[in-house]
Amino acid sequence: MVIALPTHVVAQELTQLSGRRVRVAYRTQRGVMIGARAEEFLESSLAESYRGKVHLILTSPPFPLNRKKRYGNLQGEAYVKWLADFAPLFGKLLKPDGSIVMELGNAWEPGHPVMSTLALRALLAFLERGKLHLCQQFICYNPARLPSPAQWVNVERIRVKDAYTHVWWMAPTEKPKADNRRVLKEYSESMLKLLSSRKYNAGRRPSQHKIGEKSFLTDNKGAIPSNVIRLSNTQTNDPYQKYCREHQLPMHPARMPIGLPEFFIKFLTAPKNLVCDPFAGSNTTGAAAEKLKRRWLAVEPCEDYVNGSKGRFEVSRE
Repeated sequence: MVIALPTHVVAQELTQLSGRRVRVAYRTQRGVMIGARAEEFLESSLAESYRGKVHLILTSPPFPLNRKKRYGNLQGEAYVKWLADFAPLFGKLLKPDGSIVMELGNAWEPGHPVMSTLALRALLAFLERGKLHLCQQFICYNPARLPSPAQWVNVERIRVKDAYTHVWWMAPTEKPKADNRRVLKEYSESMLKLLSSRKYNAGRRPSQHKIGEKSFLTDNKGAIPSNVIRLSNTQTNDPYQKYCREHQLPMHPARMPIGLPEFFIKFLTAPKNLVCDPFAGSNTTGAAAEKLKRRWLAVEPCEDYVNGSKGRFEVSRE
């Protein structure tokens, strides 16, 4: 449920923000949406109240795209510096055992059928500025993604479609809070048969790795997932889209599939922990956190996207 803020509360909170363009847009039972640019919020007095309390920063910052988008995106060395400058600011919010999970898409050189290393250089600069450890790399694979870049894939037919994004898990410590038992997958049919038969072909493999007789006969209530996350993002009539259409609001063009934040929120946090998305867009992260009974904090400067994101929660119809 989206909670309307009394006028005097809004005025008080705005006064506390030292005159910056930072506002509390709305609240839910577990979260807060801030209307502001990430830079403005992170340097405000409101951000001070969250310092050292965030368990997970999960976000998808604007990609270094060749074509300008409404939500804003930089290019070249300006993008590298822009992203790296956030690292120490994010670090101030994190708990000592907290994590940062960042989705970064692929980039291409303008007018050329070759990939850009800009996103990778930005990641390395971010890690260095924040003195962060790279815990693990993930791939978010979308089998339904439209062919791109169109010129090289559809027109000249000299490349195949770009169907995945990189997701980078980082932390200030080598062993941040994490538990893969919270994200176990259902066993395959063959594994279920193996557990049922209680027989396994143990012994030494060609790799010289020796597998004991009971190695694969323990029922762990599920299989450990891999670092390749397969998610389609093809819904056309979910509550968010219905709400935007009913209120004549533009939909965010780069919405994150909700399965992505759900996976990392379950993996890296526990109920009542605090999750933050500084580049919230349509606030998929906040919606996933609310569903999983985590507290959340989201930041988004575009008023239309902020208003549209209310459709991800139970909203009282006017």
